[in-house]
Amino acid sequence: MKKFILSSEHLSILKYMLRWTLLIVPVAIAIGSMVAVFLWLLSWAIHYRFAHTWLLFLLPLAGILIHFIYHWVGKSSEKGNNLIIDEIHEPGAGVPPRMGPVILITTVITHLFGGSAGREGTAVQIGGSIAALFGNWFKLTGDDLRMLLTAGIAAGFGAVFGTPLTGAIFALEVLTIGRIKYDALLPALIASIVADITVGAWHIHHTAYHIDIIAKTPYFLSEYLPMNLLLIAKVILASIAFGLASYVFAIMVHEIKAAFLKIFSIRWLIPVFGGLILIGLTYAIGKPDYLSLGVDAQYPGAVTIPSSFHAHGADTWSWLWKTIYTTITLGTGFKGGEVTPLFYIGSTLGNTLSGLLNAPVSLFAALGFIAVFAGATNTPLACTFMGIELFGGEYALLFAIACFTAYFFSGNSGIYSSQTIAVPKILDSYFSGESSLGEANKRRGYIHQKLYKYRIKLLNKTDK
Repeated sequence: MKKFILSSEHLSILKYMLRWTLLIVPVAIAIGSMVAVFLWLLSWAIHYRFAHTWLLFLLPLAGILIHFIYHWVGKSSEKGNNLIIDEIHEPGAGVPPRMGPVILITTVITHLFGGSAGREGTAVQIGGSIAALFGNWFKLTGDDLRMLLTAGIAAGFGAVFGTPLTGAIFALEVLTIGRIKYDALLPALIASIVADITVGAWHIHHTAYHIDIIAKTPYFLSEYLPMNLLLIAKVILASIAFGLASYVFAIMVHEIKAAFLKIFSIRWLIPVFGGLILIGLTYAIGKPDYLSLGVDAQYPGAVTIPSSFHAHGADTWSWLWKTIYTTITLGTGFKGGEVTPLFYIGSTLGNTLSGLLNAPVSLFAALGFIAVFAGATNTPLACTFMGIELFGGEYALLFAIACFTAYFFSGNSGIYSSQTIAVPKILDSYFSGESSLGEANKRRGYIHQKLYKYRIKLLNKTDK
């Protein structure tokens, strides 16, 4: 009897694995292929703008085009990543198939004309829309559809960065703060691996990063302790700053968007104004380093993510400028992701802090790379694995310290307002009254409320 029960249990497991493998593989191949096309187009757009710098002056017109593309054909998918998260939490109208093509086209337009944005949001929306399309074809509902959408997030994320394990964990962790549902782990892992392999099969390559070998130097009690406590203390201090940078970024994205919606009644003027601000900032600063993705250098000596891994590879305030550029870009209606700019912000801030703390440059750039992302997305576990996948496992403990410290110090903030809060980061009454980051954003909506009051006063004076 026991043998029969055991064999029946494992037979059910085998059927489950076979079913989901057959379901996921074609979905992941489709997602990986579309992400490969997206990455190729994105690279073309960025390098074309490098060769034709005058395109930056057309950024306001590009913003108008993006606005009307969403107004005409993409209104149902304008919530982006948050729409997919909402559908996983509580199914509603569904994820429209047009979401993928619309976000792909508008993201390429954003980068072609110099907008400061990323690519993760685009890849996740491509993954979610393709997964939803296949779900309709397969006639999936309920938990099956929820798991397929989760797998779509994993496939898009893992494929766009070349981090399949991170993609799977991110898809599970990003949905709810404080709780991970492991029932979608197998579909998410299969989808992320297959999508990443598919991108590689299309000969699309990802940027490689490297942490320099750190020479071991003696310090107080170093003969008796297996870990460098002084280095760990420096990592904790830097990670507090990484968490605060995450907080500032997340708040600025939401507040800028809310403020402009209050100020401008004619909506297409918002991206026009945002584009003009970015043009003005670029010429005021005197260099285009903070436009677009921030991975490839437009000219020798430009500040990029790879350059921040070397001494003097970033300016003191590069992280702040990138924060301003990206939050204005996304807050005024241009499209793309937030994650690659967060990598840029984190790695350049790590570069700056390494000088202040007399710490290894490449190590602290890597820590900032993953920790600012962890704080802004509330996914410390996924970001720890990202550090291992991208930089190797030698500093896994430091990756974990950085990501979890930044996660706590980013507070109840994040770039995904649809994230629900299952368990508050701190069991304190200050955080206990919020069930989602959307509620937290409303509670902190001080800036746009003030701007709205000033606008009303200004209008009243004008009427008089």
